[in-house]
Amino acid sequence: MKKSMTFFAAFFLIFTVASIFSGCSNKNSQPISDTQFALDTYCTISIYDNVPKKVLDEGFKAIKDVEDKMSVTIKNSEVNQINENAGIRPVKVSPDTFYVIKKAVHFSDVEKGYFDITVGPIVKLWNIGTDKAKVPSPEEIKAKLPLVNYKDIILDEKNMTIMLKNKGMSIDLGGIAKGYAADKVAQVLKKEGVKHAIINLGGDVLTIGTKPDGGNWRIGIQTPFKPRGEYLGIVEVSNKAVVTSGVYERYFKKDGKLYHHILNPFTGYPVDNHLYSVTIITDTSIDGDALSKIFVIGLEEGLKLAESLPGVQAIFVTDDKKVYITSGLKGNFKVTDPEYTLMTK
Repeated sequence: MKKSMTFFAAFFLIFTVASIFSGCSNKNSQPISDTQFALDTYCTISIYDNVPKKVLDEGFKAIKDVEDKMSVTIKNSEVNQINENAGIRPVKVSPDTFYVIKKAVHFSDVEKGYFDITVGPIVKLWNIGTDKAKVPSPEEIKAKLPLVNYKDIILDEKNMTIMLKNKGMSIDLGGIAKGYAADKVAQVLKKEGVKHAIINLGGDVLTIGTKPDGGNWRIGIQTPFKPRGEYLGIVEVSNKAVVTSGVYERYFKKDGKLYHHILNPFTGYPVDNHLYSVTIITDTSIDGDALSKIFVIGLEEGLKLAESLPGVQAIFVTDDKKVYITSGLKGNFKVTDPEYTLMTK
């Protein structure tokens, strides 16, 4: 995959959610672990079971397989084939790619269009996270906005084909593919008998089982704009995904203004709603990845939506350093940074 992101920007992503492993009483709880660059970020798999290293290797193969099929920077990927044939013909894809795009369409409905994988033409205009990042002109954005509409994705499950209705449209799975990759890694590891593990794909954290001593994993939520690994609070989970989207992950500054990578598909501009980050806690990483784009909806409506979804919890961090949580996290989320305040209703 082309490393379009700068080293430091990509490296920073791995600490968007910092995993805290302290407190394991099992003396044999030191993991076998590896970190590799894939899906435009640094991916770490840590296994706390006595398994051969080949299990780690199989986990990274699963990530690479997702990347080869779904990356927009790999010329012959299935997603690029869909994009190149937009408005021309349907493209036959693998069950993996079909599943992810079908899921993306579902979550676009859930999030009322604020999550939209057809935002590709706008992503390319901004190029945030690359050395070509720039502020597009209003005319450029206006010209591309009509190409953004997830309802123009034509799914044919019988023939396993996908087509974009109009020429110039393009899909970008950056908001959901990492989540799916984490789930695929978990499947591989569980098949090999792994019962205790952490999968961290650039801040998409997925836990398998509990810590070796039977306790919950303690996951730190990254403090916005502070050095990697500094966390504002801790949540305890087992067998859960913890996924964060934040304005501090990828951004650039122009004339003193910060432009981040979370784009509003209706306006074509980075979201400006006084949120720093949104963290989703759910059973699967693909769901957490897609739902973390509740960020775009904003605090009040985003909280309402998160509360309405079964099996979903959320943490909202605002730019005035206040933290709001869904009701299911009461008693299970602790703010540890004195600069931040947990708000209660």
